[in-house]
Amino acid sequence: MLISITKSALNDPSGKYLFRENTIRALKTITDGGRDILISEGEIDSDQMKILQQEGIPVFKKGHADLTIDAKDEELILIGNEEEKISGADWDNLVKYIIVQSRKASVTRKTNETDISIDVNLDGTGKSDISTGLNFFDHMLDQIARHGLIDITLTCEGDLEVDEHHTIEDVAIALGEVITKALGNKMGIERYGFVLPMDETQATVAIDLSGRPYLVFEGDFNREYVGDFPTEMVEHFFYSLAMNLKATLHVSFSGKNDHHKIEACFKGLARSLKMAIEQNGRIKNLVPSSKGTL
Repeated sequence: MLISITKSALNDPSGKYLFRENTIRALKTITDGGRDILISEGEIDSDQMKILQQEGIPVFKKGHADLTIDAKDEELILIGNEEEKISGADWDNLVKYIIVQSRKASVTRKTNETDISIDVNLDGTGKSDISTGLNFFDHMLDQIARHGLIDITLTCEGDLEVDEHHTIEDVAIALGEVITKALGNKMGIERYGFVLPMDETQATVAIDLSGRPYLVFEGDFNREYVGDFPTEMVEHFFYSLAMNLKATLHVSFSGKNDHHKIEACFKGLARSLKMAIEQNGRIKNLVPSSKGTL
């Protein structure tokens, strides 16, 4: 997540000091919490930049910000999605919101075949509002939200008069993109996750948010459709998701009932994802990789 800081937010309103009170501490907390700082050219002078460098606070000079911190006189204002989020005379509430509550992201994806809008909150409670035009698919996506404790709002208008393929594929692409966006630089996450039984079926879903997309998919279906969902698209959904989530994903299952098989796979994904994106306070300033990046 990239946080833009304006000159008004940086500068001391009284003009006595180089920075507004507690700005250095706040910026350090934000970057230590796995968020990135954007300060565009012209928003900061050379003396201020030297101090940030001395304090080890990395700064981006270009990029598209997810949130912006601005100020009006004495009051700081956190802005996102063109709406005012939080305001206050000091940094504390803004920093708390950014660090604790900002693993949220939105993606819109429009092609000649589909028009998709999706919002996620990785630290949600499993609420969902999903409409893809495919009832069984909606039910499976709800499993990801419900059992992954990820709030998902998703609409897709697709060319279902042609085929289900584009809707299922493009939703998987958008879901992978929006989760990746919400994860940011992945500092502090557990990274790995995994076996889920459902009646006579057992599904094993293993995930690594490695930045290296790969899918292993093992299992067979007997029916051509479950509800309005073509079973041949199950593997393709997981493939498209893995590629855009930039994750290594292993899915295997066995059983008799195809409905149970598919649902176990989606629930297994949800539980694996929940485990992998969970933040661990002991490594909040670290990326869980010997390479230092994911």
